[in-house]
Amino acid sequence: QVQLVESGGGLVQAGGSLRLSCAASGRTFSSYAMGWFRQAPGKEREFVAAIRWDAGRIVYVDSVKGRFTISRDNAKNTGYLQMNSLKPEDTAVYYCATGPGLRLVGLPTKADFNSWGQGTQVTVSS
Repeated sequence: QVQLVESGGGLVQAGGSLRLSCAASGRTFSSYAMGWFRQAPGKEREFVAAIRWDAGRIVYVDSVKGRFTISRDNAKNTGYLQMNSLKPEDTAVYYCATGPGLRLVGLPTKADFNSWGQGTQVTVSS
C-alpha cells in the first residue's frame, strides 16, 4: 500500500492560487493512478481530478476545468494539483488518493482508489 501526505493548503482570497502536493512512500507510486478529491462541510467527498500512472489520461470534474491542473513527477514520488482562479465554493478539505488505474469511461469514484492521504484544508475567502 502507498502512504500519502498532502501539503500546500491554506487560506487564499477569491481569484488566488494554491498548489497542493501529494508525497508518496511505500509501494511504487509510479505504477498507480492518482486522484484528488475534496469534501466540504456537510457534503459528500467528491472527485476533482485524476491522472493515469503515465499521465496518458487526465480527467477533471467540470467545475474545475480550465482552472485546476493535475500533474505528477514519478521520479520524485509526488503528485500535484495547481489551483488557479479559486472560488469560495472550492473551499474544502482536499485529499489525494492512489489506485490501480482509471476507468476508460466516466469520472472516477472513491471506489477506484484504495490509498488515501489525511487531507489538507483549502479555504477561499470572498
